[in-house]
Amino acid sequence: MSVRAVSGGVLVEMRVRPRSRPGWKIAAGGLVIRVAAAPVGGAATEEARHALAKALGVTPSRVSLHRGERSRTKVFAAAGVDAEEARAALKKATDRRPGAGGP
Repeated sequence: MSVRAVSGGVLVEMRVRPRSRPGWKIAAGGLVIRVAAAPVGGAATEEARHALAKALGVTPSRVSLHRGERSRTKVFAAAGVDAEEARAALKKATDRRPGAGGP
């Protein structure tokens, strides 16, 4: 899972799978988030941003898209989050059973 510490927070790289049953998983390529929204007008990215904020336990305003606006692989910046805490929170999110609350 790609979580890097930066000044003031972390950068989280993940692959966004739009038009899917919401959830998290760790695949060979890294962290994957499945979102229900279509990849139109940034809706899937926005849903992924909100889900990441929820998983990290921060408000959505503290999470922003850092890189990958038009790519399936995105890097989000999360302010005020420690790298180890972020890894633990994302591991916990991927360990949830399907249907146990989504992203």
